[in-house]
Amino acid sequence: MNIRRATLSNLTEMQKMYAETIQSICKSDYTPEQIEAWISGVKNKERWIEVIEKQFVLLAIIENQITGFGTLKDGNYIDFFYIHKDFQRQGIADKILNELEIEAKKHHSKIITSDISITAKPFFEKKGFTAKAEQKNIRLGVELINFKMEKEL
Repeated sequence: MNIRRATLSNLTEMQKMYAETIQSICKSDYTPEQIEAWISGVKNKERWIEVIEKQFVLLAIIENQITGFGTLKDGNYIDFFYIHKDFQRQGIADKILNELEIEAKKHHSKIITSDISITAKPFFEKKGFTAKAEQKNIRLGVELINFKMEKEL
């Protein structure tokens, strides 16, 4: 596995992996309507370009395929964190999270935060994150539940 920074040339593959992963991995925690509302964000290309240009974006690559990615915004907020549906439970999330935490420490951050899905919550809890609040977000008229979580570095 190779970990490297993302470039704009990775955008299409990242968006595809994002949508496919949510559709496959989160279906036991979210309804089809919720998943459709969630992945609708993939259509906002300007937001994705801004993420790649302004955030610290790491890709996990295995045999020239993106198998996961995570982003760190403002040195202390995990904005995106997704592992390919076919590469779950192989240590990829551990590696990406570790690298994001190292980057946060370079920014002298004492706490790292994120808004975590129901599906990802157990992983983040195992990694030392605690849930601070359950959140109800409305996207395209559909309620999505996630958790404001944080970890002391």
